[in-house]
Amino acid sequence: MSLGWHTLLAFAMLGWQELLIILVIVVIIFGGAKIAGVGKASGRAIREFKEELKGDETAQITGTVASEVSPHEAEAETVPEQVTDTK
Repeated sequence: MSLGWHTLLAFAMLGWQELLIILVIVVIIFGGAKIAGVGKASGRAIREFKEELKGDETAQITGTVASEVSPHEAEAETVPEQVTDTK
């Protein structure tokens, strides 16, 4: 079942009165706290997505990605080698 252009056009032609009525119905059904929680979660998701995009851009510039580094290589970078005296 596909939406025709006339169905999409009907949604595009909603005026501010219709949108206000829809908003009031949504607030009545879900309540203000639930809607605020959805807004907060959406904002957090968008922020995390943007941070990940910035991280990918930084990785492209440096040429490495965290998933490309094996756990053994990561451990070797963080733990100094132990030198034993063989005398």
